[in-house]
Amino acid sequence: MLHRCLHERVQSALADTPVVVLLGARQTGKTTLARSLVEDDPPRRYLTFDDAGVLAAAAADAAGFLDGLDGAVTLDEVQQVPELFPALKAAVDRDRRPGRFLLTGSTNVMALPKISQALVGRMEIVQLWPFSQGELEGRCTGLVERLLAGKAPSPAPSMDLEEVLQRIVRGGYPEVTTRAAASRRSAWFESYSTTILQRDVRDLANIDRLATMPRLLSLLAARATGLLNYAELSRSSGIPQSTLKRYLALLEATFLVQVVPAWSTNLSKRLVRSPKLILNDTGLLCHLLGMGSSRLEEDRGFLGSILENFVLMEIKKQISWLPSPATLYHFRTQGGLEVDALLEDTAGRVVGIEVKSSTTVGGRDFRGLKFLAESLGERFLGGVVLYTGEALIPFGRNLHAVPLATLWQSKGG
Repeated sequence: MLHRCLHERVQSALADTPVVVLLGARQTGKTTLARSLVEDDPPRRYLTFDDAGVLAAAAADAAGFLDGLDGAVTLDEVQQVPELFPALKAAVDRDRRPGRFLLTGSTNVMALPKISQALVGRMEIVQLWPFSQGELEGRCTGLVERLLAGKAPSPAPSMDLEEVLQRIVRGGYPEVTTRAAASRRSAWFESYSTTILQRDVRDLANIDRLATMPRLLSLLAARATGLLNYAELSRSSGIPQSTLKRYLALLEATFLVQVVPAWSTNLSKRLVRSPKLILNDTGLLCHLLGMGSSRLEEDRGFLGSILENFVLMEIKKQISWLPSPATLYHFRTQGGLEVDALLEDTAGRVVGIEVKSSTTVGGRDFRGLKFLAESLGERFLGGVVLYTGEALIPFGRNLHAVPLATLWQSKGG
């Protein structure tokens, strides 16, 4: 079993927080991670609401259900019992021992105001994504941690384009990473997306026109890493904007779709404020677009956006287990300067990452990063252009062109 880099963070949270909530899309490994924590701490009990009997007991009398649980407990798939959360609040207020409850959920129950208010100050939320590329190779360090520490990138082995494309179309869902045949991966993604759209979305809200959701998800896939434009999406899908926003919120709540907010700053340039749209996994993204590695290599227009999606999600995964928090943004001015990924730590220090599918880079590829470096001064920790070439090349103070694989192979030190 591959080690999950969030393991230590969840353990640390359980050591000082009454309720730890592990959230993520279905089939990303939440249950496996939760069970591994049960093994680490034998007194912890494990119950899942996928069990009809457990679900019925909690739904009938949530307070009584919790009162009957002695010691620490893991409750899996808690989104199925929203009435549990007020009872959890009362139970924690009576006994605030750390680590009492580890909850997992496949939909973002914290987006529901009553639930989030019930546990405010009593919980820590941890988000689990599909496997990162580092996790697939047995490592938890990466370029993000290094750059946020103010360190220059370290040399890492290069990777040919064919292997990069294979990693992109495979993605990181644990089940898919074990399937060698493209046809079998496609079959899994087809079943998976159908299940999410017909089960989890329906459970979240009674929506009309559920049949339009698969087409909407495909439309979103075709616009991955583009700016979110509700008016254009409404015209293309035939869905009114008000309904479209509701549908998109549901897709976000099931973790299939993510938005990367625009960075807000007091820099003098006028900035684009629209968020970027990405999917949670490039394997799923390529499936929705009908893109295999061969077609992706031929269609460089799609390769650029899909590679950017791949990098943005790898960054989100690495951020999730950092000891100190950081936030992912994108940066774009109305004059055309842009940086694909901008990371800001709690001290306001900034790292910039650009993504290029080409095997060569030039000074023009650093325009956005140089603008940030000049504008932010000491707040700017460094910037890199990730590309599919082989050499680590300095392009100025704290600016480097870096082979793509350095993103997950960069060592500390």
